[in-house]
Amino acid sequence: MNARTRTLIAAALVLGIASGPAVAHAAPASAPAPAPVSSARVAPEIPTPPDAAALEKAIAGLGPEHRDATAALVRVGGTSGTWQGSSGVADIRTGRGALEQGRFRAGSVTKTFTSAVVLQLAAEGSVDLDRPVQEYLPGLLPATFKPVSVRQLLNYTSGIQPADGPGDSFSDAYAHRFDVEDPRALIANAVAKGPEFDPGTRQHYLNIDYTILGVLIEKVTGTSYEKALTARIFKPLGLRHTSLPRPGQTRIPGPHNRGYQAVPQADGGRTLVDVTEWGSSREWAAGDLISTTADLERFTTALFAGRLVPKAQLEEMFTVPAVADFTTGAPAELTAGMKRFVLPDGTVAWGKTGGRHGYNTAIGGTRDLSRTLVYSVNSTDAKGQDMNRVAFDIVMAAFAR
Repeated sequence: MNARTRTLIAAALVLGIASGPAVAHAAPASAPAPAPVSSARVAPEIPTPPDAAALEKAIAGLGPEHRDATAALVRVGGTSGTWQGSSGVADIRTGRGALEQGRFRAGSVTKTFTSAVVLQLAAEGSVDLDRPVQEYLPGLLPATFKPVSVRQLLNYTSGIQPADGPGDSFSDAYAHRFDVEDPRALIANAVAKGPEFDPGTRQHYLNIDYTILGVLIEKVTGTSYEKALTARIFKPLGLRHTSLPRPGQTRIPGPHNRGYQAVPQADGGRTLVDVTEWGSSREWAAGDLISTTADLERFTTALFAGRLVPKAQLEEMFTVPAVADFTTGAPAELTAGMKRFVLPDGTVAWGKTGGRHGYNTAIGGTRDLSRTLVYSVNSTDAKGQDMNRVAFDIVMAAFAR
């Protein structure tokens, strides 16, 4: 694979890793209207078992001296075969080996869980995806906003701007890592700016849509977001090692691999700053999840198989809206809680990435479940603009035919 192809695929995969506010630039007015993309375009199943040698190579040599990651946990599954492995260290101070069943912050993979609950509520008749969220949550959006449907929140076409954050740099985020944020306060800050574009006309990947969906879940179910996910997903699927932090909780419960951020030094070297303990109330329904690769594999398989969300509503997760991306002007790629991407050999995969400082995560697979992938990479620049090289190599190896 040449460098240009690698760059294009990495750019396609990286969308959705960052879970913080993004700097926006309006798409060109002349951007062509893209055709809708749905799951009807499905590549043939992957007939070969996972390439164990390629996967082992992808995660080889990880640790404190590695440029990109201190550890990685990988599970490849599906009807064509399975593979799992780990590499690196759980703690750079002790050099203890990575814990294959360790828990980690899953970042924006949380959005897939949030979307699943909203779609369950739609299947039950408690939520109408075409109904304006203003009717469910009166007063949440000011009169300056046109009607924003629940579906437009799910697929990031609402036109609601992001809430202000502590800043774009690591040092800014680190200084505020223990702040406790209220979701409604974040929404109020965001909507006070007015709409970014008319609902349904562009797609802009932002956390704020899923923060609002978290509030919607609480209103419709009459319970907390955390309890709703526990009752509807964690317990039915037996996800015993998956949880959502309590307000103010900064530690990862249970065994886990510590996360680090590489900070450049004046002498050209770098220091690895431990970022394992970090508050996540700001991300909440958009990026708060803690899990394991085994639990996320079980979730992914159940979701794709239609055992978690009825198939009629599940189709929302496999349909890309026919709009342009707000930032680039290119055709949209995101769905209700997931993303479509195409590998060089034509393999079509669907999934979600997540990034919290110290942790890059992904779930996904082919629609026919011939191949699934879950990974957690302890990236030393998990919120960087470029896709982590270890994660990229894992994806390429996992979906090789």
